[in-house]
Amino acid sequence: MTVRKNQANLTSSEKKAFVDAVLEVKRIGVYDEFVAAHRLRFALDMNTGVYVGHFGPSFLPWHRKFLIDFENELQKIDPSVSIPYWDWTADNTVASSVWGPDLLGGTGRPLDDQVMDGPFAYSAGKWPITIQVDSRPFLARNLAYRVPTLPSRAEVDAALALPTYDSAPWRDGSAGFRATLEGSAGYMSMHNRVHTWVWGQMETSVSPNDPVFWLHHAFVDKLWADWHALHPTSAKYLPAGGTADVIDLNDAMPPWTDTTPQSMLDHTPFYTYA
Repeated sequence: MTVRKNQANLTSSEKKAFVDAVLEVKRIGVYDEFVAAHRLRFALDMNTGVYVGHFGPSFLPWHRKFLIDFENELQKIDPSVSIPYWDWTADNTVASSVWGPDLLGGTGRPLDDQVMDGPFAYSAGKWPITIQVDSRPFLARNLAYRVPTLPSRAEVDAALALPTYDSAPWRDGSAGFRATLEGSAGYMSMHNRVHTWVWGQMETSVSPNDPVFWLHHAFVDKLWADWHALHPTSAKYLPAGGTADVIDLNDAMPPWTDTTPQSMLDHTPFYTYA
């Protein structure tokens, strides 16, 4: 069984195994397929006109499946590897271990936000950015530039206390756990704020170009699992059916034809959290 661990508790060998697997998935060209898939379904699915990956109720199950598929690719390289999670309520400074040179590297240089240290620095020669929204071929970050702080544990706990998964109009402005966790109040709230705090590619539709994307979304996914545990009788995915423009409980989530929110509600057949 795959166990996803807090990145702060990884051993040196576990960090190296994760980094090496990510670099190999990039080298063989598979990594960029995930970046392109995320860009395609960042807001409206470009093929169906339905909100799939973001700004709607399928935000959480879509990303759960996305992470499972990526984790499977890592495990083709090294079966011992799982996606660690970054608890940004605790490891919330530019000096946190997640930004160490043995894991993700740190913030970018003042000139152009280019990350200069760690395994994903452009100068190391193994991390060219090829799926772009601008012309930068390098990984860029400017930690804490746009927003100075990350979401707090109190904000997370308030979201976890909400008894309803989502509500009409099912997009920005909705009430409930999903919209609160995703950040319906714009870039200043929750999941969205973390992307903005990192900056660089993380602030765009090609955010998986930054490997911290996976650690961030693993924590978001863990919070969804925690919410289910806190509300075992009332925690249900909404909307259940017949809703325009979004993914209902038993609708397929593009690009998958056989994956629905219902099939993603229980994460334990795939992994657990430590």
